[in-house]
Amino acid sequence: MSQPTQPFFAKDFIETADGHIFAVVASGLEEGKVLCFLRYALINKRWQKQSTESANALLRQYHPKYLHYSSVLDVELHAVAIADIHKHHQPMQRLQALLLNKPNDAVEQDLQTLCQLLNAKGLDLNKLGITGSVLVGLQNASSDLDLICYGREVFQQCRAIVRELVQLNQLYNLTDQDWQESYQRRSSALSYQEYVWHELRKFNKGIVNSRKFDLNFIDASAQPQTPMHYQKQGAVKLLCRVVDDSRGFDYPAEFVVDAPDIDVVLSFTATYTGQAFNGELIEVVGQLEVSDQGQKRIVVGVTREAAGEHIKVVHE
Repeated sequence: MSQPTQPFFAKDFIETADGHIFAVVASGLEEGKVLCFLRYALINKRWQKQSTESANALLRQYHPKYLHYSSVLDVELHAVAIADIHKHHQPMQRLQALLLNKPNDAVEQDLQTLCQLLNAKGLDLNKLGITGSVLVGLQNASSDLDLICYGREVFQQCRAIVRELVQLNQLYNLTDQDWQESYQRRSSALSYQEYVWHELRKFNKGIVNSRKFDLNFIDASAQPQTPMHYQKQGAVKLLCRVVDDSRGFDYPAEFVVDAPDIDVVLSFTATYTGQAFNGELIEVVGQLEVSDQGQKRIVVGVTREAAGEHIKVVHE
């Protein structure tokens, strides 16, 4: 059994004894709790994946103790106290175990194939992890592979290798059908053409043996900082230029912009991770937030779907 151990990082999963598996959404703790969101619930002795709406409804009705108002983020999400954590599913440990053993299914076989291709180009597999359904052993035949790179340099190296392997036809870009499915799943506020144009530049996803994979980045070396409390001021739309994209693939994604009074644009949804690069003009629709010290930021995607919100490059 994987007992709860600290630290907790975004993309870890935690499991409670009463049959709930949550995806961790922020590293560290808030008020002694792990900030997270319900992904699977044990219903009629079967694990069932939960949408945002079904997860909220289930907890409201049966387990309100897992509902939490984050004073730091000024948003309601889910949180689990350390004492309620039954298992701590850690992506790095899970991947190493999978790489050492014979694959149990096609998903695990494709994961091993992908890791072998990356390793052959010099990537240190000890710096990788696996999250999503594979992390908790709930994958099915159509499951994607969600790799995590622990370290900024590792992530950028992995992106470069994926780009090279696509050029060598050892990995592949998503098909039109894959892009359509991804677009529908993300419920992006962008048009389909806008969505794909942005995604093709990121090299953080691809196809191995007809199976989609994603690359995620976690800065495991980041030092905890004194949390700043933000309050929402309402929806805003802004045209601004990106001046620092160095944290564009972080969680949350962060883009420093040249707008008056606005420090950064943040995105908590993977849809807009890596969305823009230095010097590009972007249109942002999101929530204006102001800290207790007066700093202003725009947040895109407090919910997974980020309904009506977006970040997109404006072609000049």
